[in-house]
Amino acid sequence: MSGSGDKAKDTDRGTFLDAIRNRTVTTEIDASLPRGLRVATAYAWRFVVLAVAVGILIWLVIQLKLLVIPLLVALLVTALLWPAFSWMLRRGVPKWLAIVVSVLGTIAIVGGLMWLAVWQITRQWASVRDRTVESVARLRQYLIDGPLHLTSTQIDDLLRQAGAFLQQQVELLWSGALVVGSTVGHVVTGAVLALFILLCTLADGAGIWRWVVRLFPRRARADVDGAGRAGWRTVVTYARTQLLVATIDATGIALGAFLLQVPLAIPIGVLVFLGAFVPFVGAVVTGALAVFLALVYNGPWIALWMLVVVLAVQQIEGHILQPLLMGSAVKVHPLAVVLVVAGGAMIAGIPGALFAVPLAAFVNVVAVYLARSRDGVGPPLRPEDVDLIWSTVPRSRRTPA
Repeated sequence: MSGSGDKAKDTDRGTFLDAIRNRTVTTEIDASLPRGLRVATAYAWRFVVLAVAVGILIWLVIQLKLLVIPLLVALLVTALLWPAFSWMLRRGVPKWLAIVVSVLGTIAIVGGLMWLAVWQITRQWASVRDRTVESVARLRQYLIDGPLHLTSTQIDDLLRQAGAFLQQQVELLWSGALVVGSTVGHVVTGAVLALFILLCTLADGAGIWRWVVRLFPRRARADVDGAGRAGWRTVVTYARTQLLVATIDATGIALGAFLLQVPLAIPIGVLVFLGAFVPFVGAVVTGALAVFLALVYNGPWIALWMLVVVLAVQQIEGHILQPLLMGSAVKVHPLAVVLVVAGGAMIAGIPGALFAVPLAAFVNVVAVYLARSRDGVGPPLRPEDVDLIWSTVPRSRRTPA
């Protein structure tokens, strides 16, 4: 009797709630609207809520930029060092020794490259400056006497406009919302904080991640842990791929500049190496700098051959060496990379251009993982089983069953 009475009460309660819902939510106006308009408005207000949440997140990041930038730098450097660091741990090297070797080795390599660049610039700067002035004077005279018949005033106006355009682009990059600061104190503080975070992540990264996972509800921890690990694997693979790209580009272009007797071959190689960490855009800009130096110092024919070297190195790296060394990879159109880098530069200047691609790769993989793990089909996904759709993540070949 009591069971039937409870069922009757539940039925009455459900009928009452349905009536309230129909009266308050579904009105005559709603019923008269086309279904497409109702769906569009439902998407619209959810998009507004999402945009507000993203805007608040960006605002918080800008306010905490003195902490966010060192954190992102440390995580990216950790991803760069992770393959060598984990290899030493697997070979039985003590963790403290692996940390010392990884950090000091990186500092020694970067410091050595910068010293070589500065050394060659100080040796050849006077000669490059004189030859550049002579080449500009010859080009100016050719524009006046050549088929274009430009006047000195027109040439000065063109140079002024070009200089103003370049200055605007430089100011755009240096005035991003995430620029840490221009003072030496800001730079030193950020470098010390990034080094401290790097040491902490190498020493106890797994413990820090377990603590982060425990902040989420218990039912969501498995998905959060799997998505985070898949995203981290993506960032590590991205960093490893970009390191390979930077090394190949820098070695090939610097060697080509040296053989063509283009000045400042070592600084060109260092700039190409650093620029390659901004995908696609960095390689194009630094390669254009090498061609420009060849043009003003060696003439148009050497500049043409320098352009051939730059294009050949990038094509060999992109279509032969990367697939050979990294295995088969899921591709994404280069337009996506260019748009992500450009958007990051417009929002946050140089830091935005540097971190745009790894952040987009991480968010992409986490979203794919969570979407597939929540579809309710089959067992929970492992990070290595996710069908990643970012171009810098190699997909392992599965042997047919």
